[in-house]
Amino acid sequence: MRVSYLSLLSVLIFTSAVGAAEIRDANRLLRVSNLASQFESMTLLQTRNIIRTYTSIVAMSAGVELPQWIQMEIAVCYEKTFAWEKFEDGVAQILLDNFSNHEILLLTDFYRSEGLPPNEIPSFKAAIAKGEMIQQLTADYILANSDGCAKHDIDLILGFLADPQLEPDKTLAAE
Repeated sequence: MRVSYLSLLSVLIFTSAVGAAEIRDANRLLRVSNLASQFESMTLLQTRNIIRTYTSIVAMSAGVELPQWIQMEIAVCYEKTFAWEKFEDGVAQILLDNFSNHEILLLTDFYRSEGLPPNEIPSFKAAIAKGEMIQQLTADYILANSDGCAKHDIDLILGFLADPQLEPDKTLAAE
């Protein structure tokens, strides 16, 4: 009985050590590929586009300018809701689920500009071919694991438009 218990304990320790190493490798790939910075840049760009769209809709439909304070509140919502830290572990898990450890190490070496030996090119191509699928899985993950800001934005804008002091072609005097 004692041997069985030790065997089970050894397997559990080895399995968690291997799992921890793979997670570390996936996180290293995220770091060297600079995905966090790219994600934050895309979030900022999307936020600007959303605010620009809201501003245009409000100007065309109500004849008023969307106040800066509302634009800033909208931006803060997107910054908090889509902070990279909220999604990093899930994205790392997507990499683990869809790339072999060998592929993760190849991609890490590539991003570190360490080059690839010629015999690794087919494996590298296979890993790169998964990129579109990984991108879709990541987008689905982010969508499923975020509340979004649309309701917040709509409530803010409708509250602004419902103000009885609001006059067309102007913003509120309180701004």
